[in-house]
Amino acid sequence: MEHELWFTAIVNKVLGGPVAALLAALHVHVGDPAHPIPNYIAMEILALVIILVGAVILRRRLSVEKPGTFQQSMEMVVEFVNSTNEEIIGHGSSRYLAMIGTFGIFIGICNVLGLIPTLETPTSHIQVTLGCAVVAFLYYNFQGLRHHGVLGYLKHLCGPVMAMAIIMFPIEVVGNVGRLLSLSVRLYANMYVGEILEKVFTFSIPGAIAAVLGPHSIFGMLLAHAIPIGVPAVFMALHLFVSLLQSYIFMLLPAIYVGMAASSEH
Repeated sequence: MEHELWFTAIVNKVLGGPVAALLAALHVHVGDPAHPIPNYIAMEILALVIILVGAVILRRRLSVEKPGTFQQSMEMVVEFVNSTNEEIIGHGSSRYLAMIGTFGIFIGICNVLGLIPTLETPTSHIQVTLGCAVVAFLYYNFQGLRHHGVLGYLKHLCGPVMAMAIIMFPIEVVGNVGRLLSLSVRLYANMYVGEILEKVFTFSIPGAIAAVLGPHSIFGMLLAHAIPIGVPAVFMALHLFVSLLQSYIFMLLPAIYVGMAASSEH
């Protein structure tokens, strides 16, 4: 059983009973009915709480004449997402702004939670990234159905030449399903490997230095004490960079898929 984080303990105390009852009604086995909510779900809830609190604060402090730093920062985010959507999707891209932007903000917050002591990165769990990928998959296919209609979207998946439909339709279907793996595994692998590398280098390098320079070497002792501080700092900076990059990619790819699904030409 994984170590329960302090925030997970709070969530289980507040929501554990109803969640356990719901899972029991659905005949889903729970290892510990008193703590049915794992850390990665609690971290997703925390990310959602951060977004909601931020939205409330932003709403109360909105000002045309004297916009604060937070408002200016969020305006830059909105402008960036909007310009990205316009470049990729084109005309009518503003209708997708809220969802595409939410993908980027939610994934970004989830990615950086692991930098905070006593918390962890939920996107280092495949369940989280697969869940986000499913939402993106349903969203862009819904937009394709909305734009073309059911028969029109099926025709859209058949390609521009109907004579090639018998070949193109299975390829398009497999390609669409493959996007679930592309979205989920890419994000999961990057965040999971980043955490593993940080732990490996932090705990293995001091031992390697002691083995090479000797346990009584003054220089070796200094390095052995400096590395547990320096190595995590380097990997935290790398973690932050990868977190922002992956959140951008997870925002970019659904925008591309929406543009492909809702385009007038295949």
